[in-house]
Amino acid sequence: MSLIVVALLPARPDKIEDTRALLLGLIAPTRAEAGCISYQLHQNNANPADFCFIEEWKDDDALDQHLATPHLQAARERMPELLAGPPDIRRYSLIG
Repeated sequence: MSLIVVALLPARPDKIEDTRALLLGLIAPTRAEAGCISYQLHQNNANPADFCFIEEWKDDDALDQHLATPHLQAARERMPELLAGPPDIRRYSLIG
């Protein structure tokens, strides 16, 4: 059974475009990962500083491997300067 991840990323108001560029840069390398089923970035229409990844992974191991990739590690190093708070990453399992 696959794993669904919702990652909420609140950008600083003065860093919206920089945050958007950083997050968009994660899409291609992440989609190329073996365990990635779906990886989509969304931006809130009412609050452009509110970004959200909705992801589907083969399993927890695939997500854990993603979290250790060089491209994600590099992005995580930049997040403190771009985000208004820590990312809120939630793992969900389909139950019905």
